[in-house]
Amino acid sequence: MDALDLARWQFGITTVYHFLFVPITIGLSFLVAGLHTAWVRTGNERHLRLTKFYGELFLINFALGVVTGIVQEFQFGMNWSDYSRFVGDVFGPPLAIEGLLAFFLESTFLGLWIFGWDRLPKKLHLATIWIAAIGTALSAYFILAANAWMQNPVGYTLNPATHRAELTDFVAVLVNPLAVITFVHTIAAAFLTAGAFMAGVALWRLARHPGQEAEAFRTAARLGALTVLVAAVLVLLSGDQQAKVMTSVQPMKMAAAEALYQAEQPASFSVFTIGSLDGSRELFSVRIPNLLSFLATGTLEGRVQGINDLQATYRLQYGPGDYRPIIPLTYWTFRLMIGTGALAALAALWMLWALRRPSLRPSRWVVGTAVLLPLLPLAANSLGWIFTEMGRQPWIVFGLMLTAAGVSPGTSTLEVLITTVSFTLLYGGLAVVEVGLLARRIRAGLPEIEAPDGHGGADDVDRPIAFAY
Repeated sequence: MDALDLARWQFGITTVYHFLFVPITIGLSFLVAGLHTAWVRTGNERHLRLTKFYGELFLINFALGVVTGIVQEFQFGMNWSDYSRFVGDVFGPPLAIEGLLAFFLESTFLGLWIFGWDRLPKKLHLATIWIAAIGTALSAYFILAANAWMQNPVGYTLNPATHRAELTDFVAVLVNPLAVITFVHTIAAAFLTAGAFMAGVALWRLARHPGQEAEAFRTAARLGALTVLVAAVLVLLSGDQQAKVMTSVQPMKMAAAEALYQAEQPASFSVFTIGSLDGSRELFSVRIPNLLSFLATGTLEGRVQGINDLQATYRLQYGPGDYRPIIPLTYWTFRLMIGTGALAALAALWMLWALRRPSLRPSRWVVGTAVLLPLLPLAANSLGWIFTEMGRQPWIVFGLMLTAAGVSPGTSTLEVLITTVSFTLLYGGLAVVEVGLLARRIRAGLPEIEAPDGHGGADDVDRPIAFAY
């Protein structure tokens, strides 16, 4: 392995690991805000206890997400300096806004929510968690806008003197069609992940501690399962639109996702395909006629370009080279992403059916579902990002910069190896901390509420601010 290979591995490890926390943070912030709203509107102590219980799980996850996200910035400077120099003018504005506006909303108002239980009026305190949740969504949008530019560059011009992409239309970057639909798809996936997390935790408590706080956790289980089902529909619909945009701007990625070697009109959807070892032709496949045409173009007779046709076109357009991604990896991550997400939806549907009965009968099946349910969307998210990033290869910025040209020229193989091993060990340790903290809090159950409403009034204006958890 050379420095380029190790740098790519390091980027993959740190990015996939960081994205384990992001969707839970986004989705759970809104679910906690919803529980908090239910308590403010109804005064039901059950909703308050659930708010504080899942709020603490959210805070643990948020903290780990921030820590792992910081590494990304250092990684770009260490391993991808030529890439950073090339895209810096374009990436600067959206990432600066993400840090100054979106993350400011998250951190500031989350702090007010944490420390405001005994100091702020109910409705003002409720507003802080909603603003923090909105901040997480805005943060995601600006980051996805930057990533979408790598997939579909818009609103720029190339400076021949500096060999850099320079921003000419910031609005075009923000409303990049790939950014818009990817944001919708990502937010839907975040709700699916957070709903599965909430439902899985509640189901585990119901199965292992059936006599403790059963009604509260049945409420959380139903809310989580319903969130998964609604989000799964939104993921499906937004994924369909994303496939159509991807076919337009990244036809090679779509062709590789379907192992479609030659152009077809109409094009069939691959259920299972075995290709040659050199990735140039199909040996065996099971296909559904016309379905790929519909998914890619919206019509049953649409034409979809094939891998070999696009390879020949790109050679004429960009010069000699292999412009195909790793086809088996692209093909199977796409299918596994869909499969694991669908399994999560089926598990949520089974949960709703099982919770119709007054009591849930503990069994290995129930406990296994509780443990597996949160893991399925996490796997789908990771597989989706691997598909997104690997399907773009060999480009780091599609059509403008090859991945091999973006690596830091002065970085040695040994240096990248040391940092990769260090980050992997660090992330392994953080994983132990994360799981340990979550498990400890989940085992403890719902917190006890000391004050009648959890908020101070005129009599306690001189009380110091206290951490509510």
